[in-house]
Amino acid sequence: MAVFRDSRQFSTMAPQDYSDESVAIHEHSIGDIIRQAKNLSAEEVEKILTYQRDKGLRFGEAAVALGYASNDDVLHALSKQYHYPLANDSDAKLHPELVTGNQPFSRQAESFRMIRSQLINKLFKDTDTKRALAIVSPDIGDGKSYFAANLATVFSQLGGRTLLVDADLRSPRQHELFGVDNTTGLSAILSGRATKNVIRAIHAFPSLFVLPVGNVPPNPLELVERPAFGLLMRELVGKFDHVIVDTPAAVHGSDAVSITSRCGAALVLARKGKSHLHAIEALVQDLQDTSAKIVGSVFNEM
Repeated sequence: MAVFRDSRQFSTMAPQDYSDESVAIHEHSIGDIIRQAKNLSAEEVEKILTYQRDKGLRFGEAAVALGYASNDDVLHALSKQYHYPLANDSDAKLHPELVTGNQPFSRQAESFRMIRSQLINKLFKDTDTKRALAIVSPDIGDGKSYFAANLATVFSQLGGRTLLVDADLRSPRQHELFGVDNTTGLSAILSGRATKNVIRAIHAFPSLFVLPVGNVPPNPLELVERPAFGLLMRELVGKFDHVIVDTPAAVHGSDAVSITSRCGAALVLARKGKSHLHAIEALVQDLQDTSAKIVGSVFNEM
């Protein structure tokens, strides 16, 4: 996955070099977490430490080599040390598409974090003009919901309150990805049937909240073009540190453009081997006719 035309290709996150002192601090923390999780005895810990010294490894690597821990155990320990929520056997399983939660140290997750960094510099650094970010794409199957969900997740891992709004009133998916109640949501707000208890907190990601669609309405375009949607977005960007908005594919009509104009910013997603240049150009042209800021484009290789 690449982001923005002027960016370099992302690469797999590689181990960093630390001083002897910082390594000792980090390894000690990882060692404690693995020891407690695997209920290792003092004798087993000493064997790991001896092997670690002899082979010049880290504690987690030594524990895996000796069979006292698995690679997943080490990832769980890292996720706890660096406060990255990670699904484990004791938690409800995350949806497989939530790679930033299931595999927080993978190449894909690192790509999302790099995209997050660029967005902070390009969009969210300006606190005087707060905008929601609409994720838009030309066609169905471009990976828009997958992208929006994982982007919202990595923003929530910064600690600020992040809201993911499912504004795809035609084919909503965010309630499925996060396993939240979808009996009521955005469609009820816009039709004047609900104003409370529609935003769901995500247990696995303490700083993440999701506003699902609720019932799919027969008039999606009319709902997002109502003044109520613009007022709602202004209220939400004032209450949350980051607001990410999933939108319908542009092939459905002008829903995505209308939503984006009320969000204030857009990130255009295209998919390798699927998106057509003329469709992307048409979408960008439509977005440029609004007051929204196009912050960049993402090439989805998945």
